Amino acid sequence: MSRNPFAITPDAVRAAALAVALACLALPASALYKVVGPDGRITYTDRPPSDTGSRVTPINRDSQAEAAPQDTLPQELRQATTRYPVTLYVTADCAPCDAARQLLVQRGVPFTEKRVVSDDDAAALERVIGGRTVPSLTIGSQALRGLSQTDWNAYLDAAGYPRESRLPRGWVAPAATPLVERSPARAAAAAASAPAAAAPPAEQAPKPTTGLRF
Repeated sequence: MSRNPFAITPDAVRAAALAVALACLALPASALYKVVGPDGRITYTDRPPSDTGSRVTPINRDSQAEAAPQDTLPQELRQATTRYPVTLYVTADCAPCDAARQLLVQRGVPFTEKRVVSDDDAAALERVIGGRTVPSLTIGSQALRGLSQTDWNAYLDAAGYPRESRLPRGWVAPAATPLVERSPARAAAAAASAPAAAAPPAEQAPKPTTGLRF
């Protein structure tokens, strides 16, 4: 009896399965960024997204993708951060902003920090939270303007964040970034066109930081 050249053998099945698995593993390597959207959906892209509500992780094309902070979190925190990611909005030299950051750190809430450093950032903040008050917080799509420990803790409870820290030892939050992404050329042009700031009089008192608005 002659052998059917088109018959599917176990070896062929295993080879096909291995090829599919290798293709799936290699797929993210063609991208430059891993993007986790506000709804928890993960996509890969070769361009950084303009949506400031997404978590973006650069991918090292010479090795494996850099581990995003949420990838190292325990299951309880991964579920909360996927469904209701937390973003803190601050500005420099802001005592209430420092207190807001400390609240999240002490509770062990993973968060992304966005800093208001320009008029463009302030306008973007207003679009996101409906105002220009800092510190402010978003938990998923819920915006909280101004620091209120009672309100913030209540919303974090409802989102499923533990009251006590479950963060792994040595976990560090990503560095703060401006709300509006700036290209090097745009940043250099803005710095070149900005007039030199005059030094304030020595006797001038610093402005209060409580309840900062832009």
